[in-house]
Amino acid sequence: MPEVKSELTPEEEKLCIRDISISAEAQTKEGDTFYLITQRWWHEWLEYVNQNQINSLNDGSASEYCALKRPSSIDNSDIIYEATSESSVMGIELRDTLVEGTDYILLPQEVWNQLYTWYGGGPILARKVISSGLSQTELAVEVYPLRLQLHLMPNDECSTIRISKKETIGELHKKASKIFNLNPEQVCIWDYFSHQKHALMNDMEKTLDDANIQMDQDILVEVVSNNAGGGAGFIHDNGSAPNGTITGHVEPSKLNFSIAGGLSASKGSARNGNAELSQLQSLASPVRETEKTYGTSGVSTRGSACGLTGLLNLGNTCFMNSAIQCLVHTPEFARYFREDYYQEINKQNPLGMVGELALAFGDLLRKLWAPGRTPVAPRPFKTKLARFAPQFSGYNQHDSQELLAFLLDGLHEDLNRVKHKPYIKSKDADGRPDEEVADEYWANHIARNDSIIVDVCQGQYKSTLVCPVCNKVSVTFDPFMYLSLPLQSATTRSMTVTIFTCDGSALPSACTVTVPKQGRCRDLIQALANACSLKPNEKFLLAEIRGHLIHRYLEDPLISLSSIKDDDHLAVYKIPKLVKSSKFLQLIHRREEREVGISQSSVGWKPYGTPLVSPISCDDIITRGDIQSIVYKMLSPMLRTENPGYYNFSSAKTSVAASNSSSATGTSEACKDSGVADTNEKLPLQLVDENNACIDLTIGEDKAVKVSSSSKSILVFIDWPQQLLENYDTHYLENLPEVTKYGSVTKKARTEPLSLYSCLEAFLREEPLVPEDMWYCPQCKERRQASKKLDLWRLPEVLVIHLKRFSYSRSMKHKLETFVNFPIHDFDVTKYVANKNNSQRQLYELYALTNHYGGMGSGHYTAHIKLLDENRWYNFDDSHISPINEEDVKSAAAYVLFYRRVKTDDNSASNGIASSGGHHSISSRK
Repeated sequence: MPEVKSELTPEEEKLCIRDISISAEAQTKEGDTFYLITQRWWHEWLEYVNQNQINSLNDGSASEYCALKRPSSIDNSDIIYEATSESSVMGIELRDTLVEGTDYILLPQEVWNQLYTWYGGGPILARKVISSGLSQTELAVEVYPLRLQLHLMPNDECSTIRISKKETIGELHKKASKIFNLNPEQVCIWDYFSHQKHALMNDMEKTLDDANIQMDQDILVEVVSNNAGGGAGFIHDNGSAPNGTITGHVEPSKLNFSIAGGLSASKGSARNGNAELSQLQSLASPVRETEKTYGTSGVSTRGSACGLTGLLNLGNTCFMNSAIQCLVHTPEFARYFREDYYQEINKQNPLGMVGELALAFGDLLRKLWAPGRTPVAPRPFKTKLARFAPQFSGYNQHDSQELLAFLLDGLHEDLNRVKHKPYIKSKDADGRPDEEVADEYWANHIARNDSIIVDVCQGQYKSTLVCPVCNKVSVTFDPFMYLSLPLQSATTRSMTVTIFTCDGSALPSACTVTVPKQGRCRDLIQALANACSLKPNEKFLLAEIRGHLIHRYLEDPLISLSSIKDDDHLAVYKIPKLVKSSKFLQLIHRREEREVGISQSSVGWKPYGTPLVSPISCDDIITRGDIQSIVYKMLSPMLRTENPGYYNFSSAKTSVAASNSSSATGTSEACKDSGVADTNEKLPLQLVDENNACIDLTIGEDKAVKVSSSSKSILVFIDWPQQLLENYDTHYLENLPEVTKYGSVTKKARTEPLSLYSCLEAFLREEPLVPEDMWYCPQCKERRQASKKLDLWRLPEVLVIHLKRFSYSRSMKHKLETFVNFPIHDFDVTKYVANKNNSQRQLYELYALTNHYGGMGSGHYTAHIKLLDENRWYNFDDSHISPINEEDVKSAAAYVLFYRRVKTDDNSASNGIASSGGHHSISSRK
């Protein structure tokens, strides 16, 4: 399309695109189309539309600077391969390993259409929004569709196609038939992963995603031959003839659809890490320099030592790269996988991956230890990983520790030397010596689990449970792969609640209190009452706020505080202790939402802010004027005295709307004191009656209000026009704080430094089980909230420690940016080992760790690794590797620590503390 020059000014273009993007972003749904645009052109356009602001920042004078030239037509040629064209079978091919926000951004269709109308150009690169994630509720733009290799048998022809992973097997069948000019009824297709027939693909309705088809996978296309009997037989190179035919996908479109690498937008939550939307929505701000990008060139280091090869980022795969580098640089694994380990591959293990994962990891490890510095693309390994762990498919960011846990467990099962696991029933301790019971548990474990992973990484801990009723003691000895340590003592919890009054006596205020972590709502109420000196004739009503509405009242004092998540929003309403029966008047604030665009037409009233609550007696007649009075009283602290105001509220009939003077009263005196002119105008209130109809409360002030007998709340809407907002400072009702707000990153910043030893002690501390994990006492024959105590018993050669920086909540993860002072040398855990038959010191030395920087959506993983041959530390940042000083290894970004046992003269593997294990983590402990 030729360029059609816009007649708008740069500022008008900016505002137009901003308005369109905000509207489009709010309505994104599955099936919508987004468009890729090169970051280079987008950055040029941003500079053009923001030039006035940039110039004004320079000495406040724009006249001294020349106006920037309007960008030429859109040119996406730098993000596609030159050889591709729209008419080819594959369509236009994007360059591999493009990174959103660095190489391209994604624009909603409405934004692209407007830019394309103004500038023209291309090529057009359209992508669809698909559902993704384990629950299929997260929206993502499929930037890279599946690229599949079709192999036609017996003709031995090949063809490469692109297809969305949300297409069905039936569509793939159609597409394959068309490419090879075959009759669809004479074609069947197979999952040909690793050039082996894994499964006949004959479920036409199943999607390729559900069929676990991965990027760059092979698909076998077989031709059916009609025999004389009218039946169909498949022509196989092995002479076999399974039954079944299949159907598959449409012919390639001119616009590729692709895999999740861009938009990550859960319904109802903010999109994390969306560079294109943050740029669109901040168009009113001056253009900033792009943030640091992670390059693909390594640094040359002295000598020619191996082990300094980086891994290319395939698109948000830094989480995988960092974990792999730590395992690859574990000396025991480096030796094992560079030798002949093939004889230990267990292809019969139903819990394993037929040896595929171990082979892929071994191949990648050998490449990374080969001479040279050329970065390696771990695409074959990622393909195998995604096949056996679909949760890591695609190009979304993941937790490196979760990947590490799966990888260690998967490698163990693939390399398990035990081919036939015996059934062994564990016995209770029954008063026997711990040493005897521990050895028995360990022998049983080794009888079923014996691999290089067990040899190196697995340890054993003692778990003691005590029944609080009958004092029954249960002792078990369980294996662990790593230790997940809490970053705080986990006995108390800080909670922030906003306090509101119903009598207009004070402005809303946030209050932060400390409560027992396993406490109940009564503990929170008591802490708040102490903090704000609650009067004897007052009480608190606690409520959870969601979407600017009251989601639930937390009136039951026994509700566990663990049910309140860190990102929840709580309000507490100070109300009088009522003698009579009462209901709660619930005031919901709404403001006019306008359509973003040229017309600016109203689209209705939407809730905002925090509801206010006031009790109303059910024994008295309540009039519309009474409600006006009550609402005015609640809002009076926010009235701007410096503004004479547009609205006024006439003296309403003074009814008793509560049982004492704390309830609502007439507003005559309040109106006089406020200085508001008496124009007999009312607050724009609407009451929701028992039939869910809205009643206008600005008229008929003496009319009685009918209250529903079944509902405990009386809902009243206040619709805030702009003129009324000028009279009231309603910002006190907005931005309700989260229960626990995590601060910004402060590297190595902590008022009281937290040591790794403190984290370990918190992990091992005796604590009651949470109510959800109550223990079944075999003596009481009841579930009990037993106390649990952990002790280390047997330690591995490599001790992996996971610092629990992420806490999971209803809609997101929070990150703790706590700096942990962890030892690099002489990490002494001797005193934490409960096996006192061993007197040797248990010393460890750090040799690797993963780091996580930033937030969950847009964060980045790196690894710090010590090359033991060089005795030197390096930073592994995807493909970029650089030397670092040992003192720079410690930071608040440290996430997973890898320690090696320090060999001493008195260390002995026969003392029950040497290489040990178990392939299940205990990360759920805290």
